[in-house]
Amino acid sequence: MTDQNAEIEDFGALKDKEPQKEPRSQWKDVWDQFRKHKGALIGGGFLAFITLFVLLGPLIWQVDAKALDIRNKDLRPIYTALWDGDAKVLWSRPLGTDNLGRDIMATLIAGGQASLAVGWAAMVLSLVIGTAVGVTSGYFKRLDGILMRITDLFLSLPILPLLLVAVTLFRQPLRAAFGPEGGMFILIVGVIGITSWMPTARIVRGEILALKEREFVLAARSIGTTPFLIIRRHLLPNVISPIMVSATLGLATAIITESALSFLGVGFPSDFPTWGKLLSDAVPRMEEFPERVMLPGILISLTVLSVNYLGDGLRDALDPRIRGR
Repeated sequence: MTDQNAEIEDFGALKDKEPQKEPRSQWKDVWDQFRKHKGALIGGGFLAFITLFVLLGPLIWQVDAKALDIRNKDLRPIYTALWDGDAKVLWSRPLGTDNLGRDIMATLIAGGQASLAVGWAAMVLSLVIGTAVGVTSGYFKRLDGILMRITDLFLSLPILPLLLVAVTLFRQPLRAAFGPEGGMFILIVGVIGITSWMPTARIVRGEILALKEREFVLAARSIGTTPFLIIRRHLLPNVISPIMVSATLGLATAIITESALSFLGVGFPSDFPTWGKLLSDAVPRMEEFPERVMLPGILISLTVLSVNYLGDGLRDALDPRIRGR
């Protein structure tokens, strides 16, 4: 018996001398998986670059995007002018000027500010609405039917005609209340947010339906925890992953929708640049000045593509079922 106790003490001493490993952080696992996705890294890097470009661009390129310079209108970009041997080149305008003499570099920066601002704001609004509807529908069974039927109704509506009708009906009242630019910003953000929350609601509802039957939720319910506290403390933290993925996809959708509205001429005022408006203004002279169509089109395409790749990387990194594949 004494020998057995001694062996146990020796084993305990050896066990205490073993180095204690720190528990591996979940977010470190997420980052390790995310950085394996090269497309997501490139997409995130480009999104960060384009965001800094439109935010810090006016501090570096101090040219008024609305300033007219008729004497130097229709200047070609430097690379195009040098290739064609065009003598009319203004070196202080590296991307050229439009038919009114406005600097294209300055208009691209200002247009990016408007397009990204609309995209981020509409994405946040759609996430708030979609998360609220999804959580309520998934947790409260008596509200599930009516909320999902409303979601199905919104999904069945033709989005673009609905957007055009909403802009036509509410454009003038909002312009009168908040000004031409502020009113259109509120209208476009509101319309895009209200018409793009449905995928988020369906994703969140599915996650809540699975989570609310888990043991920790049943234990919280058994001790009298209110539904609001259960949702805030136990359910919402566990649906952050699909919400983040949905956020990236919602940002891409919002940017494309705003560009489409501006391209159709129902967006911001004509003197307020956005990428979609720049694309629309360049179409009539597309054959003569193709770079004016290509520049905003490339920015829209690369921004949306980078956001989609970022969403794919976040989905792979945040989903524990496919992490490590």
